[in-house]
Amino acid sequence: MQDLYRPCAGMVVFNREKKVLVCARIDCEDVQWQFPQGGINADEDPKDAALRELEEETSLCSVKVVKTLQNSFSYEFPLPVRIYLSKHKIKVLGQQVYWSLAYFKGTDEEINLQTKEPEFKAWKWVSLEEAVDVIVPFKKEVYQKMAKEFAPIIKKYKV
Repeated sequence: MQDLYRPCAGMVVFNREKKVLVCARIDCEDVQWQFPQGGINADEDPKDAALRELEEETSLCSVKVVKTLQNSFSYEFPLPVRIYLSKHKIKVLGQQVYWSLAYFKGTDEEINLQTKEPEFKAWKWVSLEEAVDVIVPFKKEVYQKMAKEFAPIIKKYKV
């Protein structure tokens, strides 16, 4: 069953104010917030994949990785997402997410969503708790588990 979950790397970025970056998906009519994330290539470890996805989706490079979780958290896609993916020859039930946490050392001017293949239409800084509250329901449990791991690290981080 494990091979039915796509390996995925997610990146939680926090700033000097200890707020995290959330982005709104471009392919949704309504606003659906999430952290930058994407598939892990065969030759990548989760941290490297998370850094690559972060740069590809937001243009951010001025980050310092603080922690990468060794364990992953899985979620299932809702049926409409699975149908959409199957039309593109992707047959998975969901994603197995490996999370990394990074401190953003740059300025907001570095954030650029107009990338080669844009995935997001908006971004904002919010508390980690708010990020969990605004996430799409099918990812909420995974975000809650990740937040439990990262909240103390963010809180104690010396800027």
